[in-house]
Amino acid sequence: MSELTLLILQFAFLALLWIFVFVVVYAMRSDLFGRRVKKLPDAQAAGAAGFPTAAPAAAVSTNAPPRQQAPVPQSKVPTFTPLEGSSAGTHPRATTGNASRLVITAGTKSGTEIPLGTMPLTIGRSTDSSVVIRDDYTSTHHARLMVWNEEWMLQDLDSTNGTFLDGKRVTSPVNVPLNTPIKIGATSFELRR
Repeated sequence: MSELTLLILQFAFLALLWIFVFVVVYAMRSDLFGRRVKKLPDAQAAGAAGFPTAAPAAAVSTNAPPRQQAPVPQSKVPTFTPLEGSSAGTHPRATTGNASRLVITAGTKSGTEIPLGTMPLTIGRSTDSSVVIRDDYTSTHHARLMVWNEEWMLQDLDSTNGTFLDGKRVTSPVNVPLNTPIKIGATSFELRR
């Protein structure tokens, strides 16, 4: 091989090595600090999640005649079913009327009780989460508990290690039964009366 060919191969290998280093650093940075999440106003956030939204109060005119709302096609109404093989049939679904607290049953914050309202709760390592879990197996924004038609729903936010309801991995929003374990990383919790 000529010296020129050897020099070109050395520079190509060096460039490839630097690309690998940048990819590893970027992956570590996004895993440790997460990606920046742009906060949306409540109405936009609900619409972006695929849920129908109500018109803001400021946009409603008192002089205008009542506006007929178009019916939502049945194909666009989300349906939620309990996970197969879970104990969802043995426990009633958690609703805003019967679930008043989130109880951490295992993990570093075991015994902690968090009162539930009707606002969504985000769970993760990030300090802007409603429930902060400092755990190596928990993503920055790991999961969300939210109210849909007066029932508590659990949604995994594309976490690395997954969210488990009664031992089954959550892949789409599911109803949460009362007193059923939800596991995120090394932390388990339940919705209770």
